[in-house]
Amino acid sequence: MNNSAIGVFDSGVGGLTCVKELIKIMPNENVVYLGDTARVPYGTRSKEKIAEYGKQDIKFLEQHDVKMVLVACGTVSSVLVTNPLFEDTSIKEYSGVLKPAVRTACAATKNSKIGVIGTPATIKSGAFAKAIHEVNPDVKVIGKACPMFVPLVENGYTAKDCVPARAIAEEYLEVMKREQVDTLIMGCTHYPMLREIIADIMGDKVKLISPGEEVAKYAKKVLTFNDSLTDRTEKGRLELYCTDSVELFSENVKSFLGENINGEISKCNLF
Repeated sequence: MNNSAIGVFDSGVGGLTCVKELIKIMPNENVVYLGDTARVPYGTRSKEKIAEYGKQDIKFLEQHDVKMVLVACGTVSSVLVTNPLFEDTSIKEYSGVLKPAVRTACAATKNSKIGVIGTPATIKSGAFAKAIHEVNPDVKVIGKACPMFVPLVENGYTAKDCVPARAIAEEYLEVMKREQVDTLIMGCTHYPMLREIIADIMGDKVKLISPGEEVAKYAKKVLTFNDSLTDRTEKGRLELYCTDSVELFSENVKSFLGENINGEISKCNLF
């Protein structure tokens, strides 16, 4: 039993897809979320800068005495594979979104063709492709950088009938349709907010994998195995932090989590 909170961070609001799943499957757990909205997106930064930002995010959550940290950012998760971001921290349990998403995708594919969409940094790293081939070397991986998706989500252009969002998505996903992937990893936690558009373009025969949801499920397995779930019977508390406008962040929180989920929102400084 451990009543400390679960820490979650992302470059912006995308990691709230992970928070939503955590609240759904572990409603009694406290959650501390950090969205580094002042520096979003991370996906166009250098590997060194991404690692620097990731370490700052982790240090912030460490100050909140969290029992586990979920790196709900595809870009930082891809850097985490080769960079020991948790080395100088007291945090023992952590996970990026990459491996949980990859395991689910490899189990789901029927034709051994998996698509990965992500930020430029994530796709350039090749981390998803490497992880997939460690599970199944026979899978063909098709990667595509989608740099405009994060700005679309951060600015609220996510509706199924949004003409600019659909036009951009159709251009990005053309290669996935051409290659006939049957499983698509939305390799950035922002992208599930565009799920309706992506699903409509790809068709109902393509399985969409949300890394934020998968890492939340993985967290429950780890905490259960370690006997580290809370013993609280009441609903858990949600603390939300951002590094830029609280007003804009609040609007995105409502969009991601819904009107019925309440959480304290505060602005913080990481540097």
